[in-house]
Amino acid sequence: MIELKTPAEIERMHVAGRFVAEVLSEVGRLADVGVNLLDLEHHVRGMIKRRGAESCYWDYAPSFGKGPFRNVICLSVNDAVLHGLPHDYTLRDGDVLSADLAVSINGWTADSARTVIVGTAAEEDLRVVRATEEALEAAIEAARPGNRLGDISAAIYAVACDYGYPVNTEFGGHGIGRTMHEDLHVSNKGTPGRGLKLRPGLTLALEPWFARTTDRIVYDPDGWTIRSADGSRTAHSEHTVAITEDGPLVLTRRAPDHGA
Repeated sequence: MIELKTPAEIERMHVAGRFVAEVLSEVGRLADVGVNLLDLEHHVRGMIKRRGAESCYWDYAPSFGKGPFRNVICLSVNDAVLHGLPHDYTLRDGDVLSADLAVSINGWTADSARTVIVGTAAEEDLRVVRATEEALEAAIEAARPGNRLGDISAAIYAVACDYGYPVNTEFGGHGIGRTMHEDLHVSNKGTPGRGLKLRPGLTLALEPWFARTTDRIVYDPDGWTIRSADGSRTAHSEHTVAITEDGPLVLTRRAPDHGA
């Protein structure tokens, strides 16, 4: 069932979104050569506890995972792109780190992801990160009343094609609100003018993610971490967006000096 949110409910989601943005900005600031992923995980745990928020990941147990997720943030490195299980790994110069976070505050949820490069950035890594960011902005621009769900998916796919990146359709965006995953799957590939008509009050997590040279994925033995099948590097960008009468409202936008 698709639940349209009232302006007051969207503002409650915005409260959670601002906190998610704050945490991801902090993760981007802390991610540096020599930092262990477990240190980032525990730092985020502390921020969530102090805020009185609730992690949407802790004890998350979907059909594709291996047992309940017992961390509060997904941290995926290099060829890993989704659901990265924080583990004992020390970041190295040139690593590509994707961080994905969803929290609930007073019963309302927001979800966002960003990719940063640790230390010295290779141009090809900057390029794939830039592609996901541009695809996300294109998707947000398409999230307007009167458009259709396929317009959002097609906007993401068009950017991927411009950059020459293949697109996986197994994982994509989703509805969000009272819980992290609500009805509506938002594919990263679609046809303009097709699908559900977008209406004010619809809230979506839009999340383009690309690997440089494949659309195929493999899972780590941990049952969670998803990697590009050929080992090529990846990137992931996500925002929670509300469709309003005035157009799209990004609920997880970060401060400009910390990136979009």
